[in-house]
Amino acid sequence: MTAAMAENDRTPSRSQWDELLTAWRELDVPEGWRAEIDEGRVCMVPPPHRHHNGIAEEVQRALYRSLSEELGIYQTLGIHIALLGKLYMPDLVVVPRTLVNAADPDSNDPVDAAEALLVVEITSKSNAKDDRTKKLWAYARAPVPTYLLIDRFDEHGPTSTLFTDPVDGVYNRTVRTPFGAEIKLPEMFGKPLDTSVFPH
Repeated sequence: MTAAMAENDRTPSRSQWDELLTAWRELDVPEGWRAEIDEGRVCMVPPPHRHHNGIAEEVQRALYRSLSEELGIYQTLGIHIALLGKLYMPDLVVVPRTLVNAADPDSNDPVDAAEALLVVEITSKSNAKDDRTKKLWAYARAPVPTYLLIDRFDEHGPTSTLFTDPVDGVYNRTVRTPFGAEIKLPEMFGKPLDTSVFPH
């Protein structure tokens, strides 16, 4: 479902981006849905399966046990990749709380993705390819230092992949972990993440 469309699917011009961002800010999004900007259009993302939400809750719970007070974990925070003209709403994003608390109360502006410390995407059947390719590339270009892709629909079985160390738009380190094993996150995120508790 498309709310606004640009003239092409490449990075929008400044005026097109301003129009897209205005449409995104003003969109009346049904509860549980998310609106994102990608390929020159505002698109709606439907509510995910309960298992998807269960995984998000398990990751968020684990991160809260370890994160410093200065960092927050958000489920509906828009992040913007300016040079690509993209705006995503990750399943979870960790940013300094001051960025969220200092926001203009009269504006619904997204956070610059480069300010995110960790982005978590959990695949659904309908969006798995985007999370594995388009979003992977965009987050590396931002750059987001840590991208955790939790892929319930990986062809080799449910898998989590941790991407770190982005340089020139490419993550230089990739660690794949099957469900059931622990994911060793960078030190600032605390203890390893136990994937055996993930519903799938």
